[in-house]
Amino acid sequence: MSIEEPAGAGSAAHWPRVIAHADMDAFYASVEVLDNPALRGIPVIVGGRSARGVVTSASYEARKFGVRSAMPTGQARKLCPQAIFVPGRMERYVEISRVVRRVFESFSPIVEPLSLDEAFIDLTGTERLLGPPLDAARNLKRRVLEETGLVASVGVAPTKMAAKILSDMSKPDGLLAVAPEKMREFLTPLPVERLWGVGRVTLARMHECGIKTVGKLARRDPAELKSLFGAMGAHLHELASGNDTRPVIADWQRKSYGEENTFAQDVALDSEEIRRVLIAHGDALARRLRADGVRARTITLKLKLARPLGGGRYPLITRSFSIDAATNDGPEISRVATGLLSKAGTRDKIRLAGVQVHQLERADGAQLGLFESAPAEDRKRDRLNVALDAVAKKFGDEAVTRGLARAERAAPTRRIK
Repeated sequence: MSIEEPAGAGSAAHWPRVIAHADMDAFYASVEVLDNPALRGIPVIVGGRSARGVVTSASYEARKFGVRSAMPTGQARKLCPQAIFVPGRMERYVEISRVVRRVFESFSPIVEPLSLDEAFIDLTGTERLLGPPLDAARNLKRRVLEETGLVASVGVAPTKMAAKILSDMSKPDGLLAVAPEKMREFLTPLPVERLWGVGRVTLARMHECGIKTVGKLARRDPAELKSLFGAMGAHLHELASGNDTRPVIADWQRKSYGEENTFAQDVALDSEEIRRVLIAHGDALARRLRADGVRARTITLKLKLARPLGGGRYPLITRSFSIDAATNDGPEISRVATGLLSKAGTRDKIRLAGVQVHQLERADGAQLGLFESAPAEDRKRDRLNVALDAVAKKFGDEAVTRGLARAERAAPTRRIK
């Protein structure tokens, strides 16, 4: 299916900004079908193999049965028992993601990735080279298909929020664009939950106040909204009015990386299982940092407690620590993450454990003093990491692990959304 809606979007002459949001359709599931054509036309679900695993991607054939990302695997099996379940191959998804990223960067140097399969692309000022916004977006979709064999849905608008909404609305394999003069007309009838920042609690309060559409929110008095929702009220009023000045940020310093997994059974905080998982996540993060040529200074431990709050929610604990020298070494990241377990301050069992790294620096940006050289131990560790990366690239991420350190990884993040 292909959707195109020019909506007055032919020329960019009157656009203050031209922002595209490109999102690969059912990315992980589509990669599995690409590599195994026998799966074409069959419901395919990529997700954790344990009873507590979650769906990371579902083909559109599976989505017809109500299967969605982040849904428990057990629920997905009940909804679509005929589906083919595959555990996922993260190294393959990362490989194709890099190809997609290169395509995006061939259209603009200003690309802001949100995850492996979606990004904002600032096309402002590219009309003389790429043509009007819709032509550029069509060519972007075509190039992604040619380079990867996969399809992307694209939204084009003068703001990030509208571009994201449009790409969601155009799925699968669609293209929607809205010109500046059509923004109010486009936003007004949308349900208010389409706006960034309107979560479950805020949505319930808005409905209590009779605010169910973006248009109704835009017509409310900003002072009233501030009294009802605090500073977020004024921000949401601006978004509802079509005012979103946030730029597309290509700055690598704003990125973070994360790995996490849900345990098949709840585990104690001091269990060896948690330590093994954190070691595995630390190694996986380090490989990704080295592949991107960056190091991280801050490591964050993420724990989800096995204490239901209702509605599928569980308490979340995070603990962070910043090291003196940025690192892309797995043992160092794992050492800090496991050390943070003692600061969790809980006796509850743990349902999910993860590690995030942020406050990034270029790996080649570290400067030594005039007469200093890297310690012999550091040089030895760097050589070992280069060798391990070569093995992982040839034989897969789990070809070499430390001890019994393995983890059923959820979809890794490249950026905190």
